[in-house]
Amino acid sequence: MTSPEPQTTPLGARIRALIEAGGPMSVFDFMGLCLADPEHGYYMQAEPFGADGDFITAPEVSQFFGELVGAWVVQTHAALSSPPHVHLVELGPGRGTLMADMLRVAALRPAFREAASLHLVETSRRLRAIQRTTLGEAGGHTHWHDRIADLPTDAPLIVVANEFFDALPVRQYVRTAQGWRERAVGLGTNGALQFMAGTGTLDPGSLPADLAGAAEGAILETQPLANALMEELAGRIARQGGSLLAIDYGYARTATGETLQALRAHRHVPVLAEPGLADLTAHVNFEALARAARTGGLRPRPLLTQGDFLLRLGLLERAGQVGAGRPPEDQERIRGEVERLAAPQEMGDLFKVLAVAADDAVLPLFDGV
Repeated sequence: MTSPEPQTTPLGARIRALIEAGGPMSVFDFMGLCLADPEHGYYMQAEPFGADGDFITAPEVSQFFGELVGAWVVQTHAALSSPPHVHLVELGPGRGTLMADMLRVAALRPAFREAASLHLVETSRRLRAIQRTTLGEAGGHTHWHDRIADLPTDAPLIVVANEFFDALPVRQYVRTAQGWRERAVGLGTNGALQFMAGTGTLDPGSLPADLAGAAEGAILETQPLANALMEELAGRIARQGGSLLAIDYGYARTATGETLQALRAHRHVPVLAEPGLADLTAHVNFEALARAARTGGLRPRPLLTQGDFLLRLGLLERAGQVGAGRPPEDQERIRGEVERLAAPQEMGDLFKVLAVAADDAVLPLFDGV
């Protein structure tokens, strides 16, 4: 696949120069540069979120999402025997909308609010400023971190990761006549970026048995960074106590197929066309994520769809409560929000919810309570 024309974005020009000097780069390295380059990376200079951005996340769809996640967090704190000090952590907090909505619910439980200190893992200084504004007074008591490793070690962690893992770089492998070769980004004859088979290989022994006979041309995505971060987080929670809730779009079992995509202004654009100006994401392999959590010392609970998760937490009841007595146009808007969040053909089935905690912890919804 070749992009329509040679790159004109500043980052595209830099990537072309890197390839000219050092040869094709892996999809993993290309994605990492596009998202996190300090000067021209997407999250460092774009406005991704909301109607005026490139995509809308669940917290931006409706306050119901953050309120229900917040209710789960409060219930989880109680299920963990209400530790007097706990760190509430959000990974990749966007504009801070989810945390603000969670805190609105948390305020109804003073014991939890007094116990919880707030921590946001965010590398973008521009987004940090937006998050501080969104959080208002709570922003003055919030701690920001560049890395998971910088989170405090003195109390349990309750971690929420909504659409965090999908924004981490993936590796792609393509099945060739010579076996699995890592997919790379190189230059075509017209100087435009194009995909090609690189020199890296994949050990077929590392694949599930049902993928051993994949047809030539098949693409397999792996997520080494997402798995490594999950294992790191699980190790921290295994030592300190707590839980992690990951909500993202993805698939339940390892399978072939390309999911890498680029979004700009709520439209799909070619992945290689606008480096640094379009958001790049890939679907999360929840089977691999759960395996990483287990390696880190925690027990992954059975996977839920986002629709099931929200409905079991009382989405319909909350929507009815908010909509009662409101004008018909408000009620129609609320119905639309509920459908967007939970309907199978919308976000309800595509998005999955993974909860992990120690084996003896009892997590609301996931452990029959």
